[in-house]
Amino acid sequence: MAVKTDRGEPSEKSPSGRLPIFFWSALSETKEEFVSIKDGEVGMYDCGPTVYNYVHIGNLRSYVFADTLRRLLEWNGYRVKQVINITDVGHLTSDADIGADKLEEGARRENKSVKDIVAMYTQAFFDDIESINIPREKIIFPKATEHINEQIALIEKLFENGHAYKISDGVYFDISTFLDYGRLGGVKQTLEKNADTNSRIEVNPEKHHPSDFALWKFSKPEDRREQEWPSPWGVGFPGWHIECSAMSMKYLGETFDIHTGGIDHIPIHHNNEIAQSEAATGKPFVHFWLHNAFVSLISGEKMAKSSENFIRLRELIERGINPLAFRYWLLTAHYRSQIEFSFEALEAAENAYKKLVRSIALINLKNSEESESKEYSERPFEDKFKAQFAKIINNDLNTPESIAFIWQILKSSNESGANVLSGIAQIDEVLGLGLMANAELLVKNIAAVPEDIKKKAEKREAARKINDWTTADLLRKEVENAGFIIEDSAEGPILMPN
Repeated sequence: MAVKTDRGEPSEKSPSGRLPIFFWSALSETKEEFVSIKDGEVGMYDCGPTVYNYVHIGNLRSYVFADTLRRLLEWNGYRVKQVINITDVGHLTSDADIGADKLEEGARRENKSVKDIVAMYTQAFFDDIESINIPREKIIFPKATEHINEQIALIEKLFENGHAYKISDGVYFDISTFLDYGRLGGVKQTLEKNADTNSRIEVNPEKHHPSDFALWKFSKPEDRREQEWPSPWGVGFPGWHIECSAMSMKYLGETFDIHTGGIDHIPIHHNNEIAQSEAATGKPFVHFWLHNAFVSLISGEKMAKSSENFIRLRELIERGINPLAFRYWLLTAHYRSQIEFSFEALEAAENAYKKLVRSIALINLKNSEESESKEYSERPFEDKFKAQFAKIINNDLNTPESIAFIWQILKSSNESGANVLSGIAQIDEVLGLGLMANAELLVKNIAAVPEDIKKKAEKREAARKINDWTTADLLRKEVENAGFIIEDSAEGPILMPN
């Protein structure tokens, strides 16, 4: 179990020999030292997409956060089993467990079958996460529709334990039977303060309490659903919350280490997961709950698929923004801080990312004669760099300071090129920005610069030597218009693609 602490900076090694890691726990609302349930292994579940529409860049922040978290744990020597669910049934348009199933509604909207839109939007999701360097092969992606039996079995346990009841439109969890309901994010205090009302929950008069939530919904003949299953209580489909509990426990066990998601999941979805899981098993469900803040628009409004108020990664790519520059932009803000989207901010991140890759490529070029291997992560990484980075990144996944540390290393005049490259490579194992691979690609492209561009650069250098700045500036612009830049260095000008 986690050890509560007021310390904010990892320093000495834990008894396991690993450097300590600290996370902000949504359960205790304090920073706690992370201790895995099983030494050296971590089970992590991340709330995945509901595949009735494209994910937007706000959704993608959750997956970049989860991927960076996995990388951090692996860098610290843990083996991580990561699960991201695919919600392909049961997510209704209202927190009150009423309204249309988003998947059924999406199929009608597009005049396609549910199966077809699930396949289309799931593949689009996979394409997006691969574009931002999230490796699919490291993740289990269970679908809700493929785990109906597990969900029914879990609901049966809740009936056996006295936590579920049946009314005309479905089966519900009785929150009054779970005394600690709402402990995540202080929701319990809100419920107690407003015992008769809940502003987000529309009252169903048959429910025992307005905040009781659906475990299984019955199909209505007029709905003409494509997805429904028989159950001991009637033909229908699972509630959204029961899906995550059933799938996470199947793959990670009844108690596991980390559960992540956006902060919007805290009040209802994650509290419901805790209640139904612990009521069924009698065991603690998750030790660490970690949540990322929103990506907001300039107006301050959060992006949302439900309101069609969102921007896709594809739109950024079409504007010429590298998906990894988008990842870089996200990591310049701490995961618990809201980040405001604008194309100007993205373009600034694109320029910073390009400059970072160019700087690494220049060191790579200078160091190439000394280096026999391109496997930078296997080179010696100076202890002082590693210790400094651990102190930063192990302190609640501090990615903004980690990026600043890369720039600091690049400016280290008393370090060898091999040490600098090794240091940056290890840091990027956690950040996942693809810096070394893109720098090496840039080095190859530098070698392939066309001869006519090289000659223009040579003429510019000759003009500079005689202080003919007008000609030099003109030639530089011609080179840039052709899609290349000239990087002036102590060893002379270096041509590279822009």
